[in-house]
Amino acid sequence: MKKSNLVTVVLLVYLAVMACIGWPHYIGEGRYGEYIGIIAITLIAIFALRYVQGKKERMRDRNRNNDPK
Repeated sequence: MKKSNLVTVVLLVYLAVMACIGWPHYIGEGRYGEYIGIIAITLIAIFALRYVQGKKERMRDRNRNNDPK
């Protein structure tokens, strides 16, 4: 498994756990928008990180294949 895939899975599991823990607090106070907003922004950040890591891995692989050693 590639490092970017592992990091993404770990962060998504962490988000799911934290969302479950925070559910009663936010919903009990009626702050639905804030709850959904935090989850959405976190998902955007996780997938932006995945995109950057994937691009970095592809560049590294390309440079290794073109290395004249």
